Amino acid sequence: MRFDFVVLGATGMQGKIVTRDLLENGYSVLMSGRDKSRILHLLKKYKKTYFKYIDVSNINNTAKLIKNSGANVVVNCVEGGWNLNVLKACIKANANCIDLGSEIQMTKEQLSLNSVLKKKNRISVTGMGSVPGIGNVMLSYAANKFDIIDDIEVGFSWDSNIKEFVVPFSIASIIEEFTDPAPIVENKHFVKKTPLDSIIEDYHRGIGKQKEFFVRHPEQYTFFQYCKNKGIKNIRFYAGFPQHSFEKIVSMIELGFGSDKEIKFNGIGIKPNEFLTEVLKRIEIPKGYKEKENLWVEIIGKKDGKRKKILMECLVPTLKGWEDAGCNIDTGMSASILAQMIKEGIIKERGSFAPESIVPPELFFKELRKRKMIVYENGKIIN
Repeated sequence: MRFDFVVLGATGMQGKIVTRDLLENGYSVLMSGRDKSRILHLLKKYKKTYFKYIDVSNINNTAKLIKNSGANVVVNCVEGGWNLNVLKACIKANANCIDLGSEIQMTKEQLSLNSVLKKKNRISVTGMGSVPGIGNVMLSYAANKFDIIDDIEVGFSWDSNIKEFVVPFSIASIIEEFTDPAPIVENKHFVKKTPLDSIIEDYHRGIGKQKEFFVRHPEQYTFFQYCKNKGIKNIRFYAGFPQHSFEKIVSMIELGFGSDKEIKFNGIGIKPNEFLTEVLKRIEIPKGYKEKENLWVEIIGKKDGKRKKILMECLVPTLKGWEDAGCNIDTGMSASILAQMIKEGIIKERGSFAPESIVPPELFFKELRKRKMIVYENGKIIN
């Protein structure tokens, strides 16, 4: 069988969301990952899908799988540290590639392959999820309304109706956000800040007051590049967590479960963070549990010599029938939307991009609304 799409990392939360959204829009999907048992329900329910095991550390095998699938669009949902490997496999297989984002250095390496992708007549978009992703598209929509941009603040804030810890989409990525130095932009220079030393309290629509702090995210780099010609000076990324989730994550880190340093147990080497990931997969979502999220970008600058401020927001609910995904739908569905745009020829440019440089905002926002995600500009719904 030939497929419309390949989803790598399909057995994880985001891979399952991407796959289901593509299938429910009528496409066929080759799901690939490491744990088939986690997607048996999708294989049973949908006829236009199939599963193959893959280890993306092997570029040649990954390229072979992609090429044999017949698909020319790959949605990469593996952990961000493997994004460059997957992109190289896609180039080898002559396929387009979308991923959910990675740290700044890898983002730079992916974007540096622009000329290679142009020559191959293919496109790569890195960081197409919620933030990065939706936030980047909100920036590009608003940036056109400024002559000069001085400050950009961007971030996410979320909460749940039941105050119990539920595993985030990737506990490994979340721990990195809590612990890795955050490179924010101050007066056009990158400065590293310690996340948990930068805690503030802020208010966000639909969420209320919440603690948030600086985190490492690729937007600091891609926003800076995108807005250079408008004089951008300062960029800050904030992550907001409800207290019940914040406390549990900090406790795990303090107890050493966030470490990637191997320890020996009965003669076997185990990394605590990988062990934690596997253990948390066993936690069940409480009955009736729902989440909500606010993704936001605030831009301050000038238009026609006058001070101007725009607050872009995207409010994300828990959808009926998607309760096990919570507000994580904003990541997987965004990647699915872009994959469909590339497949259908809506996006014709070729090369390596961040979302703010390539995704058509109005059309993208329209697709978000179909999935009950509402976009605001200064408090007014625009989709």
